[in-house]
Amino acid sequence: MLQPISVSELTTRIAVALSGPEFQSVAVEGEISNFVHHRSGHMYFSLRDERSRIKAVMFRGRNQRLGFVPKNGDTLVAVGSIGVYEPNGEYQLYVDLLLPKGIGDLHLAFEQLKDKLEREGLFDPARKRPLPVLPRKIGVITSPSGAALRDILHVLTRRYPGVQVLVFPALVQGDGAPSSLIQALSMAQSTDVDVIIIGRGGGSFEELAAFNDEGLARAIAQSTIPTVSACGHETDFTIADFVADHRAPTPSAAAEIVVPMQGELLQTISSLQSRMMRSMQRRIQADRRYVRQLGQSPMLLRPKHHLDQRRQRLDELVSNLFLYQRHGIVPKREKLAGIVGKLQTLSPLGTLARGYSICQTEDGQVLRQSRQVVAGDVVYVTLHEGSLVCLVEGRKP
Repeated sequence: MLQPISVSELTTRIAVALSGPEFQSVAVEGEISNFVHHRSGHMYFSLRDERSRIKAVMFRGRNQRLGFVPKNGDTLVAVGSIGVYEPNGEYQLYVDLLLPKGIGDLHLAFEQLKDKLEREGLFDPARKRPLPVLPRKIGVITSPSGAALRDILHVLTRRYPGVQVLVFPALVQGDGAPSSLIQALSMAQSTDVDVIIIGRGGGSFEELAAFNDEGLARAIAQSTIPTVSACGHETDFTIADFVADHRAPTPSAAAEIVVPMQGELLQTISSLQSRMMRSMQRRIQADRRYVRQLGQSPMLLRPKHHLDQRRQRLDELVSNLFLYQRHGIVPKREKLAGIVGKLQTLSPLGTLARGYSICQTEDGQVLRQSRQVVAGDVVYVTLHEGSLVCLVEGRKP
């Protein structure tokens, strides 16, 4: 007999079964229906064909990058993963990308790879490095016979004459291009170039396919040298552009990015030098004025006079101190001695010294009358020197 399980457990098992790799990256083509753009920003809809329908959701973080707003009746390609919404026990498509129908395999692969690498953090601006301000040697990875290399060299020599350029020849088109580019990038890592330009001239999406290769993207991300991607024209974007430390719209623009204009640099240096000289002159003039003020100071002009003034003032203070001692401290000391004498006269210790004593009970009560004790009591007698413990044998009124 089958052991029954709960609905929740069954739903969980289904969710686990759908979490396999074959359901985590799927592209589904269908017609949009029941489209709702929720006020939260999430998009809820269904994809259907002639025989079936599947629910789908595209969360706000994903649909914000859409260049269009889907509507009912649109036939689109949804790229994402299958999962289960457990509260309702329904499986649905969690959409990462929405693409118009008819998009080619290359475009679809481009979007899928772009989304994958972005989720891995390869496009994160935080991991990208700044370019060197004054590079001494520049590496260029491109076709040695292409117009891109000529454009880069022309701009570099015009903007920063004398800069060293090390060219790493590579294929930029065709089946062997990705591995050729990766090999050239690997060779550059063992050199002393300060920055690398990798790219090619313009072309169709298919001609730029080598720069959309996953292996090349990961090699660029792992480069120990800052990289500038310069592929095609300004409107062309490749995976290499997203993963490189910097993206240039054209090869010529890449050369402009990596080196400053030498003339402008010299002008800036000259301007800073002039500012430094003016600042130094102002400081010297201020110090000279201060020295002149010090030279006119009475203290420096007549130092002996000021020293004599201080000496005389010191003598006055010493004389005042002696006067205060004579007329202030001595009378107060004599008055204090008189008060001490009176206190000694009134002190009970003085009375004891004249032969008197103080008699107390065990609890410290001073005895003034004989009836305060009875025979057999113990009393304590304090003398001028020492004390006595006495036993009362009798008393007299």
